[in-house]
Amino acid sequence: MNDILPEQSPAWQYVEGVLRQVAAAYTYQEIRMPVLESTDLFKRSIGEVTDIVEKEMYTFEDRNGDSLTLRPEGTASCVRAGNEHGLLYNQTQRLWYMGPMFRHERPQKGRYRQFHQFGIEAFGMEGPDIDAEVILLSARLWQLFGIADQVELQLNSLASNEARARYRDALREFLRAHEDQLDEDSKRRLDSNVLRVLDSKSPETQKVLENAPKLSEYWDDASREHFQGLTKRLDAAGIKYVLNERLVRGLDYYNRTVFEWVTTELGAQGTVCAGGRYDGLVEQLGGKATPGIGFAMGIERLVLLLESQNKVPTEQTVDVYVIAMNDSAELKAPAVAEKLRDQVAGLKVQLHSGSQNMKKKLAKADKSGAAFALIIRDEDFELKFLRERSEDDLIVSDLAELNRLFTNND
Repeated sequence: MNDILPEQSPAWQYVEGVLRQVAAAYTYQEIRMPVLESTDLFKRSIGEVTDIVEKEMYTFEDRNGDSLTLRPEGTASCVRAGNEHGLLYNQTQRLWYMGPMFRHERPQKGRYRQFHQFGIEAFGMEGPDIDAEVILLSARLWQLFGIADQVELQLNSLASNEARARYRDALREFLRAHEDQLDEDSKRRLDSNVLRVLDSKSPETQKVLENAPKLSEYWDDASREHFQGLTKRLDAAGIKYVLNERLVRGLDYYNRTVFEWVTTELGAQGTVCAGGRYDGLVEQLGGKATPGIGFAMGIERLVLLLESQNKVPTEQTVDVYVIAMNDSAELKAPAVAEKLRDQVAGLKVQLHSGSQNMKKKLAKADKSGAAFALIIRDEDFELKFLRERSEDDLIVSDLAELNRLFTNND
C-alpha cells in the first residue's frame, strides 16, 4: 500500500476531475459504498474459485464473529446497495463510483494492495445500445486525456449462460487431451474454472490454445445478434476495436459483451480499463432479474500512463506570495491575503510565516513557484514579478488590478 504525496496530488485531482466531468456529461450519478462488506457478497458474485476470492481478498472476523472483507472491486457492492435501497427493479439507473479497493497480490508497476478505481454501472437496459454508450464514454476519456492513440479496445462476447456451458464442456474436453502441456494453474482450473485457461500467461498453454475450439462457434442466435448490434454502433461512431476470442475477464458474473482497453506503455500488465455485461448478477445477489453492464479502471495505472506520455498538466500551486516587511505590516498581511482571495476567484495566495530576513523571504517566494511576490510595507506595497508574465500563469494579470484593490491603503 502506498501514500499519495502532495507533489503527486495535482495529477490525481486532474484525473478525478475529468472522470467526474465525463460521468456527468452522460448523466451518470455518483454512489458511494462502504469499503467493508460481508465476505459472502464477494464469494457469491465474483466466484469462490476465482483468484480474487482464493488468494487476494483481505478477510477477517469482527467482534461478533461475522466474516468481513475489504472490497476487492466495486460492482458487487454497487449491486448490493441497489438491491438494498430499491434502486434497480423495473428502473433504469446510470451510476458511477470512485474510491479505494483492496487485493493482496504481488505489487508491480502501478498495482498496489490498496488501489483506487473509477467505475461505471448501468442497470435496467438489455439492448446493445447501452453497451455502446458505456464503451463510448470510456473512449471519450482517452480523447480528453490525449491518449486515444495509446490504447486499443478489445472485444468479445461470452454469450448466454447456456451457450457458455456448452463451450466450457467442449474446451475442457479439448484441454484434457493436452493436459501434459498445460501449466500448473491451468491444470487446476480444468475442473474449477476452465474459461480462465484462455487468458493464461504461459507460452506453452497459449500454444495449445491456438487449436482449441472458439467461443464464437457456440454463440446462440440472440447473443450473436446482440454482439453484431454493438459492433455496428461502434463502427457508426468511428470506434476502432479488435475481436479477442480469448478475452473472458476474471470474474464469474460476466455474460455477453466483455471488453478491455489495453496499452503497451505499461509493460505486460497493460489493461487500463475493463468491463462487460452481468445480466444475472442482480438476481444472484437477491434482487429481481435486472440487466446490467459496467466497467472499472485503476486510477494508479491511468495516472502512470498519463505521466509516461507527459499528458498531466502542470499546476501552479501558488499565484501570489505575500511578504510583510516589518512587524506592523505583518499585522496587516493576513487581511491583505484574505482580500485578494475575496476579490479574485480561484487565486492561490500563500502568506509567508516565520521571521526571516528579506533575502530569505524572497528566496522562499521564488521556491514556492509563485508568479509574483506582494511585499507589504507600513503605508504601501511593492509587486515583484518572480518569473516571466503569462496570461495563462497569472490570474491577477497586471499591476493596475492590485492598485485598484489597495487604493487609499485599503
